[in-house]
Amino acid sequence: MSNTEQTLSIIKPDAVERNLDNEIKQVFIKNGFNIFKEKKIQIEKSEAEKFYKVHETKPFYSDLCSYLSSGPIVVMILEKENAVVDNRKLMGATNPKDAEEGTIRKKYGISIDKNSVHGSDSVENAKIEIDFFFKD
Repeated sequence: MSNTEQTLSIIKPDAVERNLDNEIKQVFIKNGFNIFKEKKIQIEKSEAEKFYKVHETKPFYSDLCSYLSSGPIVVMILEKENAVVDNRKLMGATNPKDAEEGTIRKKYGISIDKNSVHGSDSVENAKIEIDFFFKD
């Protein structure tokens, strides 16, 4: 019995704007992820507010929501064993300056806000986040 997991990954507006989406997808594929589903969308600020609801008490909440809704994003369901943990490792620290060499945020991130990618932080949240974008 394989314990394949799914996790949500978002290629954020700063990376899409720089046409890095295909390059970043290749990083996931090279690291053993299967892109189960993907779509390029633009969300409203109100949708970003729902998505980031867990952060609504934090000082950066409003900026985060404005940013996520500022341009097209690519949302993906990534699959592999230990997808959540492996994706977090591959993305690197939230602040690209602190991210390890070879991680997506180290290579592509511009700042703590414009850090190119989002990934679910737990199996439970992965399910919630996947349902948020792929409710079909």
